[in-house]
Order: sequence, then structure tokens, then C-alpha cells
Amino acid sequence: MDNRNNTDLVFNYGTFDFYDPDFYSKFVKGKLLYFVSIDSLPSFMAEYDYYKRGITEQAINISCPEKQKLVGLLFENAKEENKYYRYDFNYDNCTTRLRDMVEKAAGKQLETKNILPRPGTTFRHLIHSYLDKGGQQWSGLGIDMLLGSPLDKKVTNREAMFLPDYLLMAFDSSKLNGQPVVSEKKILLDYFDAYKTKSGITPFIVFGILFLVVAILSIFVFKKWNLFFKIVDFIFFLIVGLIGMLILFMWFGTEHAMCKNNFNLLWALPTHLPVAFMLFSKKQWVDNYFRFIFFYMIALLLAWFFLPQQFNTALLPVIGVILIRSFYLSKRN
Repeated sequence: MDNRNNTDLVFNYGTFDFYDPDFYSKFVKGKLLYFVSIDSLPSFMAEYDYYKRGITEQAINISCPEKQKLVGLLFENAKEENKYYRYDFNYDNCTTRLRDMVEKAAGKQLETKNILPRPGTTFRHLIHSYLDKGGQQWSGLGIDMLLGSPLDKKVTNREAMFLPDYLLMAFDSSKLNGQPVVSEKKILLDYFDAYKTKSGITPFIVFGILFLVVAILSIFVFKKWNLFFKIVDFIFFLIVGLIGMLILFMWFGTEHAMCKNNFNLLWALPTHLPVAFMLFSKKQWVDNYFRFIFFYMIALLLAWFFLPQQFNTALLPVIGVILIRSFYLSKRN
């Protein structure tokens, strides 16, 4: 806010061009450029009010020369030749940019108290705590499947500020030149509970029921429903194979650093994709393939909690289905 010029502007670092003809391709491949845009506060609040998003205002307690420097840096950064940047999910996003601009204006890093929930906290832990507040277990499952072991890196206080909630906490507990960074805080739009849902239909429940149904049917009616199981096995292993191909693509075909070194490939084997189409044949090598998969899944379960990547526990019933169906498929002939 500039009382002298009667202006109240918002610098939004989370803007992107949704109407870019290559938007989806760039977004998936990690090549989409984000940029800082300038909007008036009333217009910005009207948009957030329409979408029922919360806004918390923190008044930054820095000197007048530092405020002038900050404003100058923001306008300089918003110039056409400077405003674009390559978005990085953990290290350079619309939240970390705010931290960096304040530190540039002050000429030093924030003196921040510990904001981490516990020692050894990783990026994945912080994302889960963020999503669990809104009951977004399915989103958490998707993130755990597509983002690899880099997400299990232990975070520092400073790195934790990649999430808005933790940047808010960091500013609240930080000092610059011995003075609190935030002099005043107030809620402008209180929609923070709008996206909090408590659904009992979690991934673990859905996959757990799937496991129980498959296990019971496999044990008691396997030979009677032979054609039924061929169709189910085809669909199931086709989906698992496609997931493996997607993980491979996100690892090697995109520039998303957090999608690299994804150990989910240990259970979502891309080889299941072509083998799924061979389930209606009686070739012996198909039986041998699933015999190998059966023992391989046992070894994977034994190593599950010792791997350098935290897997989503909702995937355990899926591994169970692979284990059971591999056992019966290895005995087809």
C-alpha cells in the first residue's frame, strides 16, 4: 500500500498463461513459465472471494529505505524482460519468491525460529501435513506416486518456506535487525476452512476392500470364474503397467526434478503393460514371468520400509493384489 500515491497493489508470482496453446504440454513436461503480475488489491480480493480462497495480510516491519528498495525490486522484477521464471515445486515457487524479495530488500537472511514440526522432517512430510488438513488423501497418493526420492530430503527451516503456511509461520517468528519481521497480521478473507473435507473414503479403504474381494474370490472361485479373472487380471495389470510408464515418462521425459529417482517403479513395473495382453494365451513364459513377480513382490514387501523413498501405505493392498494374482497366474498351466 502506498498512501502517498493512493495505490494498493498485489504482486502475484503464481501467474501463468492458461491460454498458451502448448499449456498442457509445457505444464506436464515442467517447461511452463510462471511470471509475476500486478493487480489492484480490490480486484485481487474479488477473485479470491469468488473462488472462496483465504487471504492473510502480514505488515512487514522494515525501515522506509528498505520498503522503498522492496517496491523498486518488485517493479523491476515485474518488467517484461524480468518477470518470467522456471517454476520449481520445492525451491523456486510463488512462495519462496516472496521470502527472497524481502531478504533482498533487507540485505540479509531472516533470523527465523524453528518452524519444523519435528527433527528429520522431509518435503514429503510437510506436503502430507498440508494436504491432510484438507482431507486430501487422494491428492497425497498422487503426489507420492509421481514424485520420487528427492521429496524425501530433510528440509531446513529456510527450505520449509516453500509452502504458504510455513512462510506465514516463518515471517511470524522471524527477525530482521533484531526486530520482528511482522508488525501486524489480519485476515482479509476467511475461507481457510472452505476446502477442509472429512471423507471416510480414503485410498487405503478403497484398495483394502479391493484386496479383500480379490483374495476371497481367488481362493474360493478361481477355477469357476476363469474368464472373469482373465478380464480382471488384464485390466489390473494393464493399469499397473500404464502407471509404470507414466512414472518413467515423468522421470526421463520431463524437467520436474522431484519426479526423478522414483522407486515406485519397483512395484509399478512397465513390463506389466505388454504382458497384460498375453494373459489370454497359454505360453509357459507368461507363467514363469508371474512366478518371478510373486517372489519379487515378497522381497519388495520385506524391503518396503528400508527403501530410500517413503511409499504411501495405501499402496500396500495394491501390492497384495499383485502378489495374490501373480501366485495364481503362475499356476495357470
